[in-house]
Amino acid sequence: MIQLKNITKIYGENGGQKVRALDDTNLTIKKGEFIAVIGASGSGKSTMMNILGMLDRPTSGSYYLEDKEVSTLTDDELANIRNRKIGFVFQKFHLLPKTTAIENVELPLIYSNSNDIRKLAVNALARVGLSNRSKHMTNELSGGQQQRVAIARALVNEPEIILGDEPTGNLDSKSGLEIVEIFQELNKSGKTIILITHQQKIAEHAQRIINIQDGKITDDHKVENPLDAKAELATL
Repeated sequence: MIQLKNITKIYGENGGQKVRALDDTNLTIKKGEFIAVIGASGSGKSTMMNILGMLDRPTSGSYYLEDKEVSTLTDDELANIRNRKIGFVFQKFHLLPKTTAIENVELPLIYSNSNDIRKLAVNALARVGLSNRSKHMTNELSGGQQQRVAIARALVNEPEIILGDEPTGNLDSKSGLEIVEIFQELNKSGKTIILITHQQKIAEHAQRIINIQDGKITDDHKVENPLDAKAELATL
């Protein structure tokens, strides 16, 4: 589904101090995989997410999405692919204040041609277990509930890929497990999940772990027995 070929990303080329955030990186991700990318701060994992999510362009190398080279497309073409193919979940939620949960979930659909915006948003909130909080303002929700709204917003366009950038980073351990459980359920439904994290325990819920350091992939291995977030929550 995704193939990075010799991807390099250098910041500070225009007179500043050069930083090689990604260094000749190669990566293949198959449809339906649940992958965790783990690394310390400054390792290059967020740069990789930005490249994978087409939020940034590589300095060199090629990015193929479903056999189509996307790194050379125009900004409008990239935006169109992002809107259809990728859902984003960030550490800081990025919900609009003074708006309800359901209004936040509806945002990606505002410029769509759908006549069922409210129905789609209701269904997305139901998938993350927040049907009873749809009319609550975002400041009335806990951190875990706000992240569920963010996931529902990422799901509302039915993307094939979910990119999570430290989605459990601002949550307590129980809320973090609840978010991981949602990702595992989404993966079972066929979504490709790419989870960026610095937490080894969170990464061990994925089917495959990729370690990155100094802009290079240092390890890439399958997890024989991924941790089951639902089972862990049952013991709490």
